[in-house]
Parts: sequence; structure tokens; C-alpha cells
Amino acid sequence: MAEILDGKELAKKVRENLKIEVYGLKEKGINPKLAVIMVGDNSASAVYVKNKSNACKKVGIEFEEFLFEENISEETLLELIDKLNKDDKVHGILLQCPVPKHIDVNKAFRAISPNKDVDGFNPINVGNLTIGVDAFISCTPYGVVKMLEEYNIETPILSAKDENRETLQKCKTRFRRNK
Repeated sequence: MAEILDGKELAKKVRENLKIEVYGLKEKGINPKLAVIMVGDNSASAVYVKNKSNACKKVGIEFEEFLFEENISEETLLELIDKLNKDDKVHGILLQCPVPKHIDVNKAFRAISPNKDVDGFNPINVGNLTIGVDAFISCTPYGVVKMLEEYNIETPILSAKDENRETLQKCKTRFRRNK
């Protein structure tokens, strides 16, 4: 018999655990903060950014968004990324895609510090993921793996750490090609 996988229930559980982790960080004087950069007025991206803002609020993570018109220069975007990389109060940076065609998205991803790259798109994080070193992992494939684990669904993906990382990398690569 088929089992329905309840992503909303799992997300609720994850949020509750995150609240506890964030509280623990705050007790140590660390106030987690996510900076999200959005260029242009893509309505789907705007919804995604709003959802990220709401999710951060629910678990106690500070959220700051940087919204730019589509005609922002690549240089201005890279300057902001550099500023956020150097800001000790910012712990994560997310560049919302898509970005306008005149901006080299890969150059922007390379500019984001691997230590703050919450999407896991910086080449250092991609490489670390591939060789089995801890790294930020893109949320969609990671979420799928967590759901399979939650429901104890055995798959070749979950049978070995290296295979798991390789599969996540393949998911990430396919996702980026399909943008």
C-alpha cells in the first residue's frame, strides 16, 4: 500500500528543532542573520523571498532583503556581496535566481563566501559536497533526502554517504541547467 509523505508535518518538525538551535545560538551571543538578494521583479521569486522571510521569523532568524531593479550593474551586485561577506552580523547569503541576463550568475555565486553560501552554489561548496566534505547543500535535493530518511524509505541514494553526496550534486547540476 502506498504511503503519503507529509512534507508539511516534516517542515513543522524541522522548524521546531531550528527554533531550539537558534535559541541556543542566541544564548551564546550569536544572532543568526540571513541576507537575501533579489534582482528584478520576478513574481515567483518575490513569493519565494517572502516565504523565506516568514520562515526566518518563525524560527527567530534575522532576515534582511536587498531588492534591486533589473538594471543593476553586475559590479554593484558584486560590491554588495563583498560587503555582506565582510559583515560579521550576516551568517548566510542567498542570491535569488533568476537574475537578469547581463549578470553572470556564476560569477555572483563565486563571489559569495563558501561559509555564507546557504544555497551551496559556490564552486568550493559544490566541490566539497562532491568529495564528501561538509558543505552547504542546496535545499531542494537536501529536503528530498530528509523526507526519504524521515519515512525510512530505503533507496540507493541513502545507502552510502558518497552516493548520497553524488546524487545531491547531480540534482543540483540538473536544477541549474534547467533554470
